[in-house]
Amino acid sequence: MIQNLSSFKIPPNFRGRSAAVVQLWWFVQAVFFRSSPQFAYGFRAWLLRCFGAQVGKHVKIRPTVTVTYPWKVNIGDFAWIGDDVVLYSLGNIEIGQHAVVSQSSYLCAADHDYTRPDFPIRSHNIVVGEQAWIATDVFVAPGVIIGSKAVIGARSSVFANMPDDMVCFGSPARPIKLREGDRSSE
Repeated sequence: MIQNLSSFKIPPNFRGRSAAVVQLWWFVQAVFFRSSPQFAYGFRAWLLRCFGAQVGKHVKIRPTVTVTYPWKVNIGDFAWIGDDVVLYSLGNIEIGQHAVVSQSSYLCAADHDYTRPDFPIRSHNIVVGEQAWIATDVFVAPGVIIGSKAVIGARSSVFANMPDDMVCFGSPARPIKLREGDRSSE
């Protein structure tokens, strides 16, 4: 037998909070976070902080963002998280200062060990470096580090670490060229 899901178990403390807190967050997210006005960036940041997220100043998080476990999320100052982004934060997700995660992107911080019959779930942290830009509809796999100032092109799938200062795209994403631009503000 390759896979026997009857033997699957969530590891102890995998979620990082009790089932009651998880359910409370999902309720708050569905009722208050998602229904908040577009301009209520501070309110959504406050809700995330109430549930343990670390959210910097002047962060823009759209109301359609989905965050699985906010206590496993760290978002730096002036970062933007676009519409319909999913932060599947079963592992820690860190998004650096001035970084952008554009609409419909999916950051997946967990997987399953498909080689074992009990199909155990595993968390793997994701890091998005400072001033990086993840363009629209990008998949970021578990355990990936996106370098500082990197650009990940639209509809890319990122399965390996991407270096600093590079424009990367494709499926799988690969570094293509140096990111050029005004570096005087560094």
